[in-house]
Amino acid sequence: MKKIALLGATGSIGQSTIEVVKRHSDKFKIVLASAHSRIDELLNYENQIPIDHFVITGENGITRSENTDNIHHGEDTLLSLLEEIDYDIMLNAIVGSAGLKYTVAGLKTGHTIALANKESLVMAGDIITELARENNCRIIPVDSEHSAVMQCLEGAQDKSHVRRIILTASGGPFSSLKIEAFKNITLKDALQHPTWAMGDKITIDSATMANKGLEVIEAHHLFDVAYDEIDVLIHPQSVIHSMVEYIDGSIISQMSFPDMKLPIQYALSYPDRFDATAQNTDLANIHQLTFYKPNFEKFPLLGMAFEVGKKGGIMPTIFNAANEAAVTLFLQEKIHFTDIPKIVEKELAAMNIHNPDLETIIEKDKEIKEKIYTHY
Repeated sequence: MKKIALLGATGSIGQSTIEVVKRHSDKFKIVLASAHSRIDELLNYENQIPIDHFVITGENGITRSENTDNIHHGEDTLLSLLEEIDYDIMLNAIVGSAGLKYTVAGLKTGHTIALANKESLVMAGDIITELARENNCRIIPVDSEHSAVMQCLEGAQDKSHVRRIILTASGGPFSSLKIEAFKNITLKDALQHPTWAMGDKITIDSATMANKGLEVIEAHHLFDVAYDEIDVLIHPQSVIHSMVEYIDGSIISQMSFPDMKLPIQYALSYPDRFDATAQNTDLANIHQLTFYKPNFEKFPLLGMAFEVGKKGGIMPTIFNAANEAAVTLFLQEKIHFTDIPKIVEKELAAMNIHNPDLETIIEKDKEIKEKIYTHY
């Protein structure tokens, strides 16, 4: 039985993970579940499956005052528990840059990481991959696109046989909207994703296609491929999650109904496969699969991500921090949808810092966000 430390347990990934564990309670056990807030939702999981430790990291998240041995508070306490308790795999589903330090903590203690926190690799990809090598750790992607790529690469005997990785994107709610109409987009519009049920932040990132840009940088580090060997295609049906093209012209794809429970389960069960928790895919009901190239003029954040990825250094951290701050302001309805890429582009005029250490990365992330929040 695999013992799991689940971080970000009350988000959409965390909730789906609980469903997977309930379905395979003979194979998985959650020994630790954390959330930043929403402690009542977190503790409600105890009514569904046994969990040894609960951690609430946010100062404003405590709504219950029970002083029991298995309820803990604070980020430092969570980091300490990750060093002390016995677990096999950490599923890091924390949203945003806040998840980076926990990925580092898990790798330093020699654990397998099921990674849904793409920001860990976006901000500190070189550091994270080196830590994984030093401590002989495996990083298993949870994002459906990277899970698909990993599965498509399983038959590759030689990396030189791979011509390119093709990440698919739904296109979000505005893929067919004319650019002239972007000025009329409301928060409600942007939160209406056509195929996926996700948290607010990632839903907005999908609408701007910043999320796909972050996934490009993540793929570069996960699979050690050059940016020129990564392509993005819009695939509105969200059935083919990604593809790998080989040098002989073969294209291998992974298909499934758009449900995060499948890549979560595969990350936890790897290298085994278990009976489905997610809905099975009925091919007879799929009447068409369409693909087209993204419009970089409509979605400039995708192009910016390729650029900052190639530049490396501190630039991906700046891109991510500025985007996180801008999305927060948009969710608070303090800025317009079209302001998000403008804010990010402005911050990317900063001078690069090559080979930044972890402290510099964390400081730059904080600095960029404080600057943007102060201005707006």
